[in-house]
Amino acid sequence: MQHGKYRIIVGFLALPLLVYGVFVVSPFVQAFQISMTDWSGLVGSARFVGFDNFVRLWGSDDFWNALRHNVSMLALVPVVTLGLGLVFAFMLNVGGRRRRGDLVTGVAGSRFYKFVFFFPQVISITIIAVIWFNIYNPDPDDGMLNALLGALGLEGLQNAWLGEKSIALWCISAVMVWGHVGFYVVLFSAAMASIPRDVYEAALLDGAGRFHTFFRITLPLLWDTVQTGWVYMGIIALDAFALVQIMSVNMGGPDGATDVMPLRLYQTAFRDSQYGYAAAMGVAMLVVTMTFAVLALRLGRRERIEY
Repeated sequence: MQHGKYRIIVGFLALPLLVYGVFVVSPFVQAFQISMTDWSGLVGSARFVGFDNFVRLWGSDDFWNALRHNVSMLALVPVVTLGLGLVFAFMLNVGGRRRRGDLVTGVAGSRFYKFVFFFPQVISITIIAVIWFNIYNPDPDDGMLNALLGALGLEGLQNAWLGEKSIALWCISAVMVWGHVGFYVVLFSAAMASIPRDVYEAALLDGAGRFHTFFRITLPLLWDTVQTGWVYMGIIALDAFALVQIMSVNMGGPDGATDVMPLRLYQTAFRDSQYGYAAAMGVAMLVVTMTFAVLALRLGRRERIEY
């Protein structure tokens, strides 16, 4: 009987594992093989060069500049996005005024607010980039942000935004936060809905305020969801290809101020026709991403709270 059970399990898993191996595992293996060659990606045979591409990558100032920008975004974007998502979700679900016979309520119109927060998720990332590119337009008449500042009498705050080397990367990071925070508002709201109201009511009756309720009840009970969101947002911060390609000045400018690893890989492969070197960048990106994911899951591990 046991033998028959394993036959059924293997029968169901064989095809999915085969598809996963062909379309997921195989490209990674091929990328590593290409990274050991000098293949141009266009014509001619690939010559085996060993780890020369990785040695070259180690000494590349452009790659380290792009990696530094990704790490900077990794340190900022997930924290801000998840923090805002938690605060907004808590306000929508638990932050309403107390009503007669009900100690814990959400704000009026919370469903509409969730729809508004989630709306950027249904928009293509390309459209988001184009919209914000026009918002950041430095022209005081055509650029929406500068025009708004001028209308408010704040001409001194007008800036070139994407053309300013010191703030261009953070302008793009702000768009990344704006585009993803709504997803986490809805995600955290769904997780909070599963927390029994009795827990909140007991805490409020004991005199706990909203601040203590959030940090002592809501956050610990949502920790698994927050941890998963942290890994997901971290991977997004290590990408940022589409936003940087469309919004930045001359793809990664000004003067490399917004260059990121995926964009550097794209330019190396398709502009410079150095597929072997670009594949080495891809392998390095895989190592960085996997290292972050493992560390985030290991360091964020804590005892599960049952309720």
